[in-house]
Amino acid sequence: MAKKQKKAQLKDGPIPVVGAREPCPCGSGRRYKACHGREAAHAVTELVHRPFEGLAGEPHWVAMRELVPAATAELTLKDGLPEGVPSVTLATVLPMAWPALRRDDGSVLLALQNDTASGDLSRDLGDTLLRALAAEPGNPVAARRVDAEGPRLQDLLEPSATFSPVVHPGFEFWVPDAENATPEVTASLERANAAAIPTVLLSGSEAAYWCETPEKNHLRWVMPHEEERLLDALARLHAAGASSLGDGTRLVGSFRAHGLTVPVWDLPSAMGAEECEKPAAAFAERLAEALADSTPLTAEQRRARGGLTNRQVTLN
Repeated sequence: MAKKQKKAQLKDGPIPVVGAREPCPCGSGRRYKACHGREAAHAVTELVHRPFEGLAGEPHWVAMRELVPAATAELTLKDGLPEGVPSVTLATVLPMAWPALRRDDGSVLLALQNDTASGDLSRDLGDTLLRALAAEPGNPVAARRVDAEGPRLQDLLEPSATFSPVVHPGFEFWVPDAENATPEVTASLERANAAAIPTVLLSGSEAAYWCETPEKNHLRWVMPHEEERLLDALARLHAAGASSLGDGTRLVGSFRAHGLTVPVWDLPSAMGAEECEKPAAAFAERLAEALADSTPLTAEQRRARGGLTNRQVTLN
């Protein structure tokens, strides 16, 4: 009888958001994705293809969401920090996949790489941020479905503030006092560090991220330019043999992520992040010239553009 009452209470109130394969909190016995998760999916707000538009450092937001394993960036709120909140920091991911965490000292960590409940990532993050600011210190913030009229990040963050991500070699920023971390957090930290791909933000190029993989290295560059214009410019350079970053490198294609285009280069394993700095800066100059060229593409350039678009992948 007690179990039935619990089910009824859950059905009458808001159903918490859980993992797609977890049992639905309503007590139906079905997985969440086949029960109230399906209702949540149907209730999704209209998909916002460029959720970070208008935020300072938009390309870096995309990179931290899709490309970078471990990074943080300080956030500046429009209305200033509430009393008792010394700082608000954006993080790529948090232990136990928490959407946000209010630390013991009152500071807030907001995770960017979590699943979201609606079609507007900015609104989901805005809701999580507000709840983290109001949470009791020492507590994580759970996921939930958001109000379709709730505030977005653009409503909460100062648009003129500098956005400067810091890329970390691992996730030690999770636990400022590692000796007092719980076993669950320690285990999560070890798993995350083992899976992290070494990544470096180039210092001389906006939102260009070098990464190391077992077979070859890559440069993935999040660019703010309008897609069609950027593809034309890349095609001009590719047709002219000017799209590489030097010997042994190759522009292999691009992908779309949150409304921006991300060209990708294959690099030799011996080419580290420092060796990318000068070639990337030189490429940026060539790209600026190509972007300024408004003449129609030649037949050769159109073929180069077709090759680039055929290798383009959309992540979201």
